[in-house]
Amino acid sequence: MAAKTAINAKNLEALGAERLAELLIEISAGNAVAKRRLRVELAGAQSPAQLVKEVRKRFTIVARSRSFVDWQGVRSLADDLDTHRRAIVETIAEAYPTEALDLLWRFVALAPPVLERCDDSSGTLIGIFREAGPPIF
Repeated sequence: MAAKTAINAKNLEALGAERLAELLIEISAGNAVAKRRLRVELAGAQSPAQLVKEVRKRFTIVARSRSFVDWQGVRSLADDLDTHRRAIVETIAEAYPTEALDLLWRFVALAPPVLERCDDSSGTLIGIFREAGPPIF
């Protein structure tokens, strides 16, 4: 039997929605990736259309970015991109298949400029892009 302090779904549910919300806000403070993840989840809960807007907005920001991402920041960027890829495949595609296809093409088109400005010697980012599209990478 798991301890009452073990971090699992059942024990966390016992804290209640209000306390969990407070903890998420506290934990995400200063963590841009966590905040973006929460924003994606909130948009998806509101509607698939709102999620489409959120994903498009994020892709525009990523496409415009010019800062170099060193090996230490690649994991965070990869997690962020994978969150958006999963939102497209798991949520948007069900409600708006045409939009999902367009977003996946936009995602794949991000690969060259993103990879040019990153130290992806671990292959983490390229793996995320490979999951999203045809085997062109």
